[in-house]
Amino acid sequence: MESTYLQALGLILGMGAVTWIYSLFRRDVSIVDSLWSLMFLAAAILYLSRSPTVNLRSVLVLSLIAIWALRLSIHLTLRNWGQPEDRRYREIRRNNEPHFAFKSLYIVFGLQGVLAWIISIPLLFALYPVTHFHWLDVIAVILWLVGFVFESVADWQLFRFQKNEANKGKVLDTGLWRYTRHPNYFGEFCIWWGYYLLAVPGDGWWTIYAPALMTLLLLKVSGVGLMETEITRRRPAYQAYRETTSAFFPSLTEVFRTKKAH
Repeated sequence: MESTYLQALGLILGMGAVTWIYSLFRRDVSIVDSLWSLMFLAAAILYLSRSPTVNLRSVLVLSLIAIWALRLSIHLTLRNWGQPEDRRYREIRRNNEPHFAFKSLYIVFGLQGVLAWIISIPLLFALYPVTHFHWLDVIAVILWLVGFVFESVADWQLFRFQKNEANKGKVLDTGLWRYTRHPNYFGEFCIWWGYYLLAVPGDGWWTIYAPALMTLLLLKVSGVGLMETEITRRRPAYQAYRETTSAFFPSLTEVFRTKKAH
């Protein structure tokens, strides 16, 4: 298993290098966002291909990974299509000139590749041949489904909101965004803890650091922390939204209030 895991690093970094070359022609490194989830899918396919046996459970796990990865990649590609380089990467570019074109190979693509490789380790154990379904699989799939619904529906609601010119400068506070300021990140959180639970029956209980790292990224690095700072600066109305809506976990109070209203 160790050699398979190391092979995945080479595969992921190779994908990053090829996409980096493409980014040089476009002068846009934000295409790495579309690559992110595909790195996990490529690693998962490699892990399963090296597994001694393939059974119904492993096919189910790979299917969950593929559905999540392809949806996220397609969504980000469509969202960014025809748009200039994302402001986050423009700032990184400004802070790393001169020669950012070369530096982006390791600052952007290499770094995200290594992070994806580290976080992918529960997938290796989730895809390792477990001869029968485990009771944890039920909890894992339910958690994955909750996460997928939150992430996909929230992304669709935000995409539709932003496409409406009448909403320019406004804050989305309806739908899933009524219960948490970041329902898409909460969905991602659920999905990765679901993957971890799928790894436990394959003796992957010790890989808990991977979903923990993903949670840290979502809360403090590239997710909630970064978005809160940017949005509050750009949209003054966001401050009022912050005061009435949970930052990450859906507010149960708001859920019950909605049920009573109906």
